[in-house]
Amino acid sequence: MGDLKLELKNKIVEVLNLEDVSVDEIKDSDPLFGGGLGLDSIDALELIVLLEKEYGIKLSDPKKGKEIFQSIEVMAKFIEENRTK
Repeated sequence: MGDLKLELKNKIVEVLNLEDVSVDEIKDSDPLFGGGLGLDSIDALELIVLLEKEYGIKLSDPKKGKEIFQSIEVMAKFIEENRTK
């Protein structure tokens, strides 16, 4: 799962164009929204697209996204349990 967490961090920095954030700065348990990375609702949409494109996971309920996108740790666990790619 460590590889998946690192992969997620890299993809988030790349997909969301987080130029001022290095992968090393992102802690597994840091909140992605609010504090932590401070992502917003547009970033959430990008993350939903990332899940579908990279891991074959479709989110039909936006409320589920709030649960999944709490942190890298929670996101990686969800992907491990639900990925189709």
